[in-house]
Amino acid sequence: MTKADLVEQVTAAIARTSGPMISKKDCARVVDAFLDAVKHALREQHNIEVRGFGTFKIRRRKTRMARNPRTGDPVEVAARPVPVFKPSKELRALVANEEFDPADEDDSYDE
Repeated sequence: MTKADLVEQVTAAIARTSGPMISKKDCARVVDAFLDAVKHALREQHNIEVRGFGTFKIRRRKTRMARNPRTGDPVEVAARPVPVFKPSKELRALVANEEFDPADEDDSYDE
């Protein structure tokens, strides 16, 4: 799915519930604003939690030794932050075609 497909689906969902009150161009601005907000928050090292969908966060990778594939020489790879996404239990159940029971959900967060 591309961003254009996402804009199409969001526009269609809004049209079904509220009528044709929003144009594709306005909907594209909303999608862009959401994605920009996620990028900005991650750049500032903040976590983003969207209930029922998942959590975007920054994880710190440790320094490690790797090998240059051409020469085979060991190379040190510096520590760096990387963005990660952890899907919610509800989203995992949806993808696995399983029934989700919110009563089973706990608030534990494993790293």
